[in-house]
Amino acid sequence: MNPAKNKKPIAGALFLIVTVLAAGLAFAQTQVKPGFNLFSPQQDVEIGRQSALEVEKQLPVLQNRAVERYVTSIGKRLAAVAPGAKYPYQFKVVNVSDINAFALPGGYLYFNRGLIAAAQNEGQLAGVMAHEISHVALRHGTNQASKAYLGQAGLGVMGGLLGRNSGSTQKTINAVGGFGLNALFLKFSRTDEEQADVVGAQMMARAGYDPNDMIDFFEILRSQSSRDPGRVQQFFSSHPAPKDRAARIRKERRSLSINETSEVGGFSEVKNALQRMPTAPTMQQLAKGQTPVGGASPAGTDGVYRGIDAPATSFRTFEQRTGFFTIKYPANWRAYEPSTGYGATFAPDGGFVDTGSQDRSLVYGVIVNHYDPMYSETNQRFVYPDPDDNGNAFVDHSGRIVSRTHLAEATNDLIGQILRTNPHLRLVPNSQRTDTISGTSALSLVLAGRSPVTHAEERVTVFTRELADDDVIYALFIAPGEDYAALRRTFDRMISSLEVNDEAAHP
Repeated sequence: MNPAKNKKPIAGALFLIVTVLAAGLAFAQTQVKPGFNLFSPQQDVEIGRQSALEVEKQLPVLQNRAVERYVTSIGKRLAAVAPGAKYPYQFKVVNVSDINAFALPGGYLYFNRGLIAAAQNEGQLAGVMAHEISHVALRHGTNQASKAYLGQAGLGVMGGLLGRNSGSTQKTINAVGGFGLNALFLKFSRTDEEQADVVGAQMMARAGYDPNDMIDFFEILRSQSSRDPGRVQQFFSSHPAPKDRAARIRKERRSLSINETSEVGGFSEVKNALQRMPTAPTMQQLAKGQTPVGGASPAGTDGVYRGIDAPATSFRTFEQRTGFFTIKYPANWRAYEPSTGYGATFAPDGGFVDTGSQDRSLVYGVIVNHYDPMYSETNQRFVYPDPDDNGNAFVDHSGRIVSRTHLAEATNDLIGQILRTNPHLRLVPNSQRTDTISGTSALSLVLAGRSPVTHAEERVTVFTRELADDDVIYALFIAPGEDYAALRRTFDRMISSLEVNDEAAHP
């Protein structure tokens, strides 16, 4: 036997083995083990069950079969690939607008309606659900309770209280704060959060979702926290973000093979259904016993009123009953004409919000009406508003009066009335324009502010057109700020179509 002949094959085989081992190490999934725990998985379930009973006395669970069925379908798909004990997972939606989710021991999970509104697709919702299921599977809640109990009770008395029956479980839990919304079950460390990110990403891949959707959703929350910290404060309080979260999930993603499968489907329909429901309260409103206004619901970061259909490209013509004006409006909108008066309102379904008073608030649509400005009989002049009175005068951004024409003064008076009844609105600097409507001089300007009804930015473009008797006809174009650009073409077409009959009857 010639030893020299065997050297090369052995070396090659050795190189192959080392390469395979190195590849295995490079692409191995992270192994996460549950931490120290004084409780059994069966006790987790009992703790979760009793806590859920208390939680649902305090929080309004949404009663909608379609939404519950959709969330449960995603949850069951993820729970089927969760590690650890096979808990009786349950998934419920809480009817509050804050962006939050929490998991009780034993598989009782709750997702706020505001969280679903903030998600942009099924994968993002699945990402936060996988994260919460991971907290259950890794037993983070009872791990926290175990550490707290150990520190409080000491080793000497544990044997006397920690048995395997429900009676001893209740004594132990009562010793660290009781059931219900116990902070020990709901507030996790950054290590817990990192573990839930990693295991959640693994579950997503096995269930057919891309873990990058989890990253995208956490980025949405981070962005939301800078714009409206109140909506996500509770989430980040109980879920402190681990360092380099996105990089850690991406690293884990490289070790995973996604099980290609179709989505549950129906995400858009569920979001639209939620947006058509009465506005959900905030946690702060619940704590104060307040009820929010109803009607259309403010959405999250993906748009304010996405549940409202886009305006039709075909238009109908509305004619005011005395022949005072005509205007075109989208065919899928409705025209509302009061039994008295000379105006009309045009809005899509969902464009009004019930505010609890006798009247409804228009948050998406157009108002056209007649206005008789304040007039002094003693000097036959318009009562001109103080230019320092909250910017009510028709002025530029520096406060300089643009014009003292009858139309400008009448517009000042109308704007003053609007701002007094809608104090959240402010004049947008440099928005004033001169125009022509139905062959006669017209003015326009833009008001904007955070609506007390939708809790989102509202924009109102005001057009005024003078009449022969120094009164005005005006049009208000109202929409959430985030949707306003998309509606510009519709609004432009409507104001261009407005025809006024100066000879027709009006007050």
